[in-house]
Amino acid sequence: MEIEIRTHGRGTVIVVQGEVDLYTSPKLREAVVSAIEAKAPSVTVDLSGVGYMDSSGVATLVEGLQLSRGRGGRFALAGLTPGVQQVFQFAKLDKVFEIHPDAETA
Repeated sequence: MEIEIRTHGRGTVIVVQGEVDLYTSPKLREAVVSAIEAKAPSVTVDLSGVGYMDSSGVATLVEGLQLSRGRGGRFALAGLTPGVQQVFQFAKLDKVFEIHPDAETA
């Protein structure tokens, strides 16, 4: 898995490429927590390059959402691929997260 951090306006975009699973989710967690702790008013996680995500990846994003909300920030997801979108729909998390078609519209 590869992660690229971009600044977009006043917010941060975390671009993820590859699989997010038990072994790679700590790297994603580190990027998400760092962006939130840097007091970015808006954090968007671009998942357009992620073909597979397991429950540990989902848990990482839920933690990011909670941390961001706790600090009064905005946390959004963008570019969910069909497989990842299915995981979020199955867990009913598509109703909890702010989800956009791509990072630019987020």
